[in-house]
Amino acid sequence: MICIARPTTRRSSSPVVAMSDRDFLHRDLPVVGKSAHRVGLAFSFGIDGAGTEAALAAGINYLFWGKLRKGDQHAVVKAALKQDRERYVLATGPWLGYFGGSIRRWAERTLRSFDIEYIDVFQLFWLGKAAAFTPSVQTELVKLREEGLVRAIGVSIHDRKRAGRLVDDSPLDMLMVRYNAAHPGAEKDIFPGYEKRRPLTVAYTATSWRKLLKRPKGWDGPVMSAGDCYRFCLTSPHVDVVLCGPKTGDQLNENLEALKQGPLSPDEVERFRRFGRAVHG
Repeated sequence: MICIARPTTRRSSSPVVAMSDRDFLHRDLPVVGKSAHRVGLAFSFGIDGAGTEAALAAGINYLFWGKLRKGDQHAVVKAALKQDRERYVLATGPWLGYFGGSIRRWAERTLRSFDIEYIDVFQLFWLGKAAAFTPSVQTELVKLREEGLVRAIGVSIHDRKRAGRLVDDSPLDMLMVRYNAAHPGAEKDIFPGYEKRRPLTVAYTATSWRKLLKRPKGWDGPVMSAGDCYRFCLTSPHVDVVLCGPKTGDQLNENLEALKQGPLSPDEVERFRRFGRAVHG
């Protein structure tokens, strides 16, 4: 891995602080320079254009575009970006990221597709499987950021220990990591490094692919709801945004309604951790 210095103006010096009710649902994002609803909308799980419009009306403004093909959601997002670009945070990236040239072409194609001048968060998907952090890829990512075509560069990654090393030594501004009640390992492998440098952090698989919504064998207590799963993620001060992949606008609204309860209490945190351990087995 090569180390490319990050511009000091892009580095966040904000300390990690305890969660409060006031900032539970909104966060000023490091590097990006925008305030975002802490529930991000993922488009790959079935939500249509009407559901997308409902999400935007509800205040969702972190938009994770991971779709390979356009749908009617694309027109809704494009129109929203056209109307108020500074309101929305668009996160996207190439499905395959092995070469610097292809990285640039994907970024330029996205800019044309949405008719925008910059991408807020440009990330490699599934580093180590669908992307490689080669010197040419790193160099091209940094160039895109320096040219203003993207505001923040990041990766999606399963390997927590490697993610922890990237926090310590890389040009990355953002990490998208698995974090939920059944997989809280980021608390040990990634988040401690935030005392030195604080990247924008997005959690995904809040429901552990819906496993946390089902009763595991031998468990006789209550199970978690989807809202509980999102509250678990957002109660962590290290998580800026948690992705939600609803199939309908109604499903999203149910989750948002649950979040009005605010952060988990210490008793709830401990109860959900026990449940998560049972689910994980």
